[in-house]
Amino acid sequence: MGAANASVHSEEIIAASPAMQRILQLVRRIAPTESNIVITGESGTGKEKVARQIHYQSKRSRAPFVAVNAGAIPDSLMESELFGHVRGAFTDAKTSKRGFFEVADRGTLFLDEIAEMSPQMQVKLLRALQEREIRPVGGESPIRVDVRVVAATNRDLRALMKEGRFREDLFYRLNVFHLHVPALRDRKEDIPYLVSFFLARFSRRFGKRVGELSDRAWGHVMNYDFPGNVRELENAIERGVILADGETIKVRDLPAEIVEHGVPRLDAAEARERVGGGEPGSGSAEAGYSPELSLAEVEARHIEKVIARFGGNLSAAARSLGVSRSTLWRKMKRYGISNVPK
Repeated sequence: MGAANASVHSEEIIAASPAMQRILQLVRRIAPTESNIVITGESGTGKEKVARQIHYQSKRSRAPFVAVNAGAIPDSLMESELFGHVRGAFTDAKTSKRGFFEVADRGTLFLDEIAEMSPQMQVKLLRALQEREIRPVGGESPIRVDVRVVAATNRDLRALMKEGRFREDLFYRLNVFHLHVPALRDRKEDIPYLVSFFLARFSRRFGKRVGELSDRAWGHVMNYDFPGNVRELENAIERGVILADGETIKVRDLPAEIVEHGVPRLDAAEARERVGGGEPGSGSAEAGYSPELSLAEVEARHIEKVIARFGGNLSAAARSLGVSRSTLWRKMKRYGISNVPK
């Protein structure tokens, strides 16, 4: 995203996981209000998509949604970008310019990376929110604005307040409602649906017919933590669609970091127990599993152990594995796992 953009279209948020379903339930409840909102979450989790859903489900949906990346605007330009300027206000101000607040009038202003805003700009933003008016740089008369602000950050604003780096009064002015978008590793039930969505998108974009991942590729994807969250998954599928030489993304088409770190590893004791091999320090123990085992066999044995650990409680086993109960059932059927303890 650049410094700012306005749009009148939205994309659906994929929410198969309970965590994301709760987010959408909250969005439906708070969108019709006029309250300001803070959205937190790691980079790449989809905070702007949530903000757009709030806008499109609000009474402001016919007015502009203006997205501003506060971290991408130099502090020296921030006031002019937010509040506008009049001609001659500074050396390069050859014409007057409306600021993002004025552009978003009667709509929603999404301020991403709000924690990157300087203390001086925090004061000016607070004043604009309190008085519901702005004063362009170099201007003499204030301009009334009717804007709902949705702010977002991947940082801990309360910790920044304690450090004196974020104003407490601004925090409480913005944080009427707080939504936290969970990391992708905490909502892995969403991954198959996201993959399907991205496969369709990039197949259309590149004129290909890539519609699935191989079993081994799925194993890597489902066992990878995606520190870059949905954005990283999207990039991985885009790469896979481009490199695929047929209709299926294979392991060789995935980014190296997913292939290298996406396979569950067993500790030495587990490896000896499962494959009956080796003493501590032997090759198979150090590798975590026998090199003769396929990824599917490793996954099947891991599922069996987790189910046994929870005494046959499939709901608890599914939560531990980071999948839905229905997904666990499908995997059990695929691998012929039926001897579940009661």
